[in-house]
Amino acid sequence: MERNLTKLQKYILATVAYYDGFFYPLTAFEVWKYLTRTDYSASPDKLVIIKLSDIIKQLQGDVFSKYLESSKGFYFLKGRSELIDTRIKNQKISANKLKRLIRVVYWFKYVPFVRMIGVTGGLAMKNAHQKSDWDLLIVTAAGHVWTGRTLVTILTQLIGKRRYGKKIINRVCLNYFLTEASLEVMTKDLFSANEYMFLIPLFGEEVYRRFQIKNQWIRKMKPTYDLQEIPQMDVMADDLFSRNIRAVGEFLLGSAWLERCLRKVEKKRIFENPKTHQEGSLVYAEDDALVFLPVPHGPVIFEKFKERIEQLGINS
Repeated sequence: MERNLTKLQKYILATVAYYDGFFYPLTAFEVWKYLTRTDYSASPDKLVIIKLSDIIKQLQGDVFSKYLESSKGFYFLKGRSELIDTRIKNQKISANKLKRLIRVVYWFKYVPFVRMIGVTGGLAMKNAHQKSDWDLLIVTAAGHVWTGRTLVTILTQLIGKRRYGKKIINRVCLNYFLTEASLEVMTKDLFSANEYMFLIPLFGEEVYRRFQIKNQWIRKMKPTYDLQEIPQMDVMADDLFSRNIRAVGEFLLGSAWLERCLRKVEKKRIFENPKTHQEGSLVYAEDDALVFLPVPHGPVIFEKFKERIEQLGINS
């Protein structure tokens, strides 16, 4: 294979290769939008400015003929044309799932201490499959993450939408909580950059904007990532009624004593759970964040990515 590629050409190939791990072919615009640097660890502080026209020009050249194919407006690794049908199918599934999730999340805006709700994972990428759950990132008021988590868990249980055991399909996975005072995510790797770049805010747009500002480290890995300036169409309004309902609940349930009690009880349950201690798990339970990832997907995706990079011969 030809190895003397420019940095931009390596970025383009790396991007297509990375999303191949998600069974996700890309349009030219998406190659630009989700562009992935292969050398971000070597020079993490260097920001790169790349135009969409640069990407289109490169894709229209013949340098990628040994590596990529294109069809129906999508680009993918050679021999992977079946990904187009997979992506189109998953887009249709995701649209239906997102509509159903919005109807559920509508009630979350009345939960005391909830400040933002965002969709992550495959559903945020419009790449969910029929049996997938709904991954949410929830931001609570500072000093009330344990109370907020408990109330959200109770609500999802009452309406029959909490994921647990074998009840997975179209259930809410409550695996990531932050507070307004700790909006910067803990893990700053390529998988997390992708996860939070795709995040769809459903409630709390002002907090979401602050979340983006706190996580601009994503640009080191995704050079075309930028702050969302256009208001999101799916974001629910925080009207006077919802604010008043939350305010009443926060007045009644806002004691430091309750927060301490819930912290003690929940931390005990978390650290007695065998999944917390299994190899490779990522579990963090403190007052600034609650993260429950007993089987993180990031390492698996990254290993597949490394294999593809090596096969393509585009190591930075």
